[in-house]
Amino acid sequence: MLALTFDRNIPAYALVKAAGGRPDVATSPLALLHLEDVEPPKLPGSDWHRVHPQVSGICGSDIAAITGHASFYMDPLTSFPFIPGHELCGRLDDGSRVVVQPVLGCAVRGIDPPCRMCAEGRIGLCENVTEGEIEVGLQTGYCHDTGGGWGELLVAHESQLYEVPDALTDGAAMLTEPLACAIHAALRTGAQPEDTVLVMGAGCLGLLTVAAVKTFTPPRKLICVAKYPHQAELARSLGADLVVAPGEVYQRVRFATQARRVDTIGNLLEKRPVLLGGADLVFECAGSASSLSDSVRLARGGGKVVLVGMPGKEEVDWAPIWQRELQVTGAYAYGVEANGKRTFDLALELAPSLKLDRLAGPFFALEDYRDAIEYAMSSGRLSAVRVAFDQRSEA
Repeated sequence: MLALTFDRNIPAYALVKAAGGRPDVATSPLALLHLEDVEPPKLPGSDWHRVHPQVSGICGSDIAAITGHASFYMDPLTSFPFIPGHELCGRLDDGSRVVVQPVLGCAVRGIDPPCRMCAEGRIGLCENVTEGEIEVGLQTGYCHDTGGGWGELLVAHESQLYEVPDALTDGAAMLTEPLACAIHAALRTGAQPEDTVLVMGAGCLGLLTVAAVKTFTPPRKLICVAKYPHQAELARSLGADLVVAPGEVYQRVRFATQARRVDTIGNLLEKRPVLLGGADLVFECAGSASSLSDSVRLARGGGKVVLVGMPGKEEVDWAPIWQRELQVTGAYAYGVEANGKRTFDLALELAPSLKLDRLAGPFFALEDYRDAIEYAMSSGRLSAVRVAFDQRSEA
């Protein structure tokens, strides 16, 4: 079968790092990614199914991996080479449409009794991701044995499969996975009705976090930081009460929360101001050092900062976290939420009302992966939200 495979060998990785992950350099970022004919993944057992990807997203964590910016922390939890792609809508052999919940927890690995995390429904924190009947891997798309959405076939355990309602197109259904991540983040931290909530970043994950917070934990005021006009328009339509540009976020949060602003004087190395007061809850959805550094300064003393976007090895000033006594928490993946519902069920229930088609595309064939990756790396500037691969027969 045809697939894009990723392998982090040292010479290729050094080449990518030397080029800085820039798409205009011939050796980068594609030295780690190869289009080739590979053996299809085998079904590990009778409770597994073959899935034929129809559309598969190119997300920020995919870009971080192939441009050499992903944290090496993830390497022992991954089996190389792997076929990327964990955001997807596919078809089973019988033609039914499904989305794949990609976490490879105890149930998927045939481990019984499950670990304590899986027993609690917190499958994203599974303690057995190196064990069982398949290779190491936190998720589909990072495991050698399962395949991924950037290939013509993957395999998934029956517990990973969710039927797609007729109300969702393939492109909208593809976004079930990031929407589930956003819902998990919103429910994990639980904004209160009197809170001011700030969402840093208006890419795909930031926009879906706006929608999740507005739906499940609506605060007094929901502010989103958006860099581009199309992002600002989408953020408003998904529930943001106020959308601000990155350059005005300190002043607008100050006004919205009646905080005091203290500007840096005489320091040429750090131009960020300090707020005395600020947002009750900040969702960091970009994963960059700059966004992380702003997030911990824009949260009020005793407030919360939630890391939703995947951070790499970024340098962050810990002084505001210490001095403000902030609660900094991660929000990874999904599972069974406090209300007893599975996150993917909640995402599929919410998705039709959000008109997610407008966030999906443009679409590229696997053979055009160079153009697809380059487009995805500049998606904000090019007024796109989620660039994807299209493997539908009619495409």
